[in-house]
Amino acid sequence: MRALVQRVSQASVTVEGEVTGQIEQGLLVLLGVGQDDSAKEVAWMSEKLAGLRIFDDADGKMNLSLEDVGGGMLVVSQFTLFGDCKKGRRPSFINAAPPELAVELYEQFVAAVRQRGINVGTGRFRQHMDVALVNDGPVTLWVESP
Repeated sequence: MRALVQRVSQASVTVEGEVTGQIEQGLLVLLGVGQDDSAKEVAWMSEKLAGLRIFDDADGKMNLSLEDVGGGMLVVSQFTLFGDCKKGRRPSFINAAPPELAVELYEQFVAAVRQRGINVGTGRFRQHMDVALVNDGPVTLWVESP
């Protein structure tokens, strides 16, 4: 499982002119599911991102988590995170999970984060989405499950 995580002051996702998810302060998570991923990776990633200390404390140090600041999470499915561009000019997506597995694990991830009491907004799986954000910092991290 791979996630591109951006600390944001606001973010939203729109599908066919309809806002399907939006947050104020929090994390925009572009989430990719690999073909070998399982519930184990879902549990690891949801815990890692909810507890990731990338928000400033009173001294301006990245010392607080999403849970600490009461922020939201906007989760957008992003199979292209598994795009392999090593050969040729067209990415290969052979390592991305098939849609049936990907949607199941994506939904499990969203549910796991919500169970932690975090407000979660989402896009729509397998839809063209317009994602808007204001990156706070900027802070952008790549997180990959073991």
